[in-house]
Formats: sequence, structure tokens, C-alpha cells
Amino acid sequence: MEKLQNYINGELVSPTGGAYFENIEPATGKAYSLIPDSDSHDVAAATRAAKAAFPVWSSMSIQERSDILLRVAQLIGERQEELALAESKDNGKPLKLARTVDIPRAQANFHFYATAILHFASESHSMGNVAINYTLREPIGVAGCISPWNLPLYLFSWKIAPALAAGNTVVAKPSEVTPYTAFLLSKICIDAGMPKGVLNIVHGLGPKAGADIIEHDDIPMISFTGGTATGEWIARTAAPKFKKLSLELGGKNPNIIFADCDFDDMLRTTLRSSFANQGQICLCGSRILIERSIYDRFKDAFVEQVKKMKVGDPQDESSKLGAVVSKPHMEKVLSYIKLAKEEGGTVLCGGKQANVGGAFAEGYFLEPTVIEGLPHTCRTNQEEIFGPVVTLMPFDTEEEALMMANSTKYGLASSVWTSNLKRAHRVAKELHTGIVWVNCWLLRDLRTPFGGVKSSGVGREGGFEALQFFTEPKNVCIKY
Repeated sequence: MEKLQNYINGELVSPTGGAYFENIEPATGKAYSLIPDSDSHDVAAATRAAKAAFPVWSSMSIQERSDILLRVAQLIGERQEELALAESKDNGKPLKLARTVDIPRAQANFHFYATAILHFASESHSMGNVAINYTLREPIGVAGCISPWNLPLYLFSWKIAPALAAGNTVVAKPSEVTPYTAFLLSKICIDAGMPKGVLNIVHGLGPKAGADIIEHDDIPMISFTGGTATGEWIARTAAPKFKKLSLELGGKNPNIIFADCDFDDMLRTTLRSSFANQGQICLCGSRILIERSIYDRFKDAFVEQVKKMKVGDPQDESSKLGAVVSKPHMEKVLSYIKLAKEEGGTVLCGGKQANVGGAFAEGYFLEPTVIEGLPHTCRTNQEEIFGPVVTLMPFDTEEEALMMANSTKYGLASSVWTSNLKRAHRVAKELHTGIVWVNCWLLRDLRTPFGGVKSSGVGREGGFEALQFFTEPKNVCIKY
């Protein structure tokens, strides 16, 4: 069985303690590789390498750094099929999704920041004939980047690329649930000529290797994407050390559908926004709010289409849903479906484990599930499930829709469907979310800020917001 390796100081190395744990393929439920069970010694070695490489990397010309990152992007593109197959096998997602979304976006992340750094500028402020003030934005040092399992290489690169482009070095940990494409990225970085120690990738468990990164005194900034509970622990741990934090956390996103929407476009997109990647995207619209006058029409049409969605072999082009990421996660999602029934909900379709059979008989497959009849205040509608489960709720007025949409502790993303331009602007302004999509979903421009409010996180990723996070501003005042 293949043993994955850490990437430290430009080399692929085994964990210091020699310990490994199994990497399970979600579609089969069987182990197919071994993951380094790294500890504080591995994190310390990676941090030493990153700290030693920082003076050289940060003093390189912007063009030199850009050229290396562009080479990484090029190699991701050249190895797209290998990476997509690895992502599908490791995560359980349909291969088609990995080919069209995950790996192209990872390539785009490196390409975007390789070119964005060439255009990153700072401000100057004239004091008339007295003085000129200008702002220097300087790299900080070693960045700790910790990414989740739902979009493994996509979100891993979303953190690493801007950190490196800004002149920082990185100690990164991919999710222990989906480590394989990060391992392949290590090989790509070697082939791209990445200088030793600039990027270090340490595999292992969150409470061990992840916690060691958070706590290390020589890592002054942390970029984390994951669950809100873990984000709370990171904030408590990092605050006394005055570390710079970017936390992209959970969501319970509303999808608000008004009667004057383009019904067919809305229906097609809502199927995607509900069940893409088995509902395991922090941006999925898990609470669907429908204006009462079209509620029955929507429910009938939506349930009819959901029942047609094939759950099966991730590498089968006809599969709309693959496996969820792990057995514990499958059990968590099923427990919420049980809770929904206990809270008085009616399961309109799905609601149980999908029996794919054959080589996938032991895989972690769930039927796409639609539930109605629940109040907006119940646990099912307030807590993040992060699976192929959505609830339907009718509303009568715009004010009621906004009240329900804003009722959770989360505030990551939202969708609004309407043909009324004034309403679109009005509702978008009143939604307590960091992202609002009007008549679309997951239409992303990499130049825009990405992140949430309330318990959905702190700070913003994307565009120049990320380059600002990974740099420290310094004001210089020159008197004439």
C-alpha cells in the first residue's frame, strides 16, 4: 500500500515518528494508501525550513516569484487528469466535478495570484507642501495554512497561492481525510523548481499536526477553513499569541425564491446549489425558502428532478452524486435526517443510505434528501448538516423571508431569485451574509472578497483581500 510523504525543505520525507494511518476511499469503504501521522517534530522541522527560506523568498523580485507560481499552475494543468482521478478517489465526488471544477480552479488560483502580485499596489497620501506618506506592504514570515476535505486541492491552493505570491513561506496541512492531491502538489512543486523550504506540506491529524501549527510561536499568521467549533478553538488559542487570523467557517445558507423568478433557470440551479459535491460545499443552499404562491409548483417539480439524480460510481459520467467523504460523516448526516423526523418534518424523497452495490456495496452513499414541514427555528434548520439534505419552507412576504433567512448564527452565503431589480438590491442589502448571489449560484470572480459574517468566519479571502491579509502595512512619512 502506498505511503504518502511529507514535503519538508524541498524533499519528500517520512514522518519523524514513522507512524501512519489508513486513507479510506469513500466509494468502497476500503483503505488504499497510508497517511503520515505527523507530530510536533515534523511541524517543527517544516517551520524551521520555512523560516530559513523566508529571507531569500521574500527578497526575490516579484517577477521571479510570479514565474515559479505560473510554472506550478502550468504543471497542474498538464496533470489535470491524474489530479482529477486522485481527487475523485480520495473524496468520493464525481470525477466529472473534479475535472470541471476542483482541478481547474486549483490551477486558476495559482495563475491568478502569480499575476495579481504583479499588479498589487499600495497607497500614498500627500500632505500638501509638508510631507508625503506612502504605505509599504511587506510579507510577514511563515504562514500556517490549514484546509478542509470538501474541495481539497481547490481550497488548499486558495490559501497557499496568495501567501507565497505575497512573499511569505508556508507550512500547510491538508485535511487528513483527503490528503492525496496535496501529496501530488508536493511533487509538482519539486518539478516546478520551488526553492527549498518555501512551501512545506505536513500531513496528519488536526488535533496533533494541525494544533501544532496553530500553537507554534514562529508561525505568526493562520489561514483556516473548516468547522465553526474548530475555528473557535483556533481563535482562543491564537489570540493570546496575537497571531493574524483568517477563518472561513460553517454556513447554513438560505436560497430565497420569489414568485417572479425565471422558474426553469431557478430550478436547474437549485438542484446544483442543493446537491453539488453531495451537498458538501460550504456555499450550498441548504434552506430553500419559497414564496407561498409557487410553493406547491416548486415542490412538485423539484422533488421530481431530485428523484432522477443518480447516486453511484464517482467515475461514471451519469452519476450526479458520489459518496460522502467518510463513514462518520455519513452517520452524522443520517442522524440529522432522523432528527428532522423527530422535529415533525416530512421526508419528501431520499432520507436513507443509497445501495449502489457491486464494488461499492460498502461505500458511503446517501440519497439526496428533501424535507418539508419544519419551523425555521428547529435544529435541522439552524445547524450545519453539510450533506445532501435540504429543507423547504414557504413564506408570504419579503420581510418574513428575510427574517427566516437571517435567523441562524451563520452568515456565509445566500441566493435570491427574482426578476424585480429593486427587490434584488433591497433584499441583497438586508441579508446578513458575506456573499449574495442573485439569479445564480457559485458564479465566482476571483477578484472579489470571499468570506462570511457572524459564526461563518473572520476576515476575507480572494482577490487583493488575500494579499492584504498575507502582508503587513507600514506607513512611511517623508517630510519635504
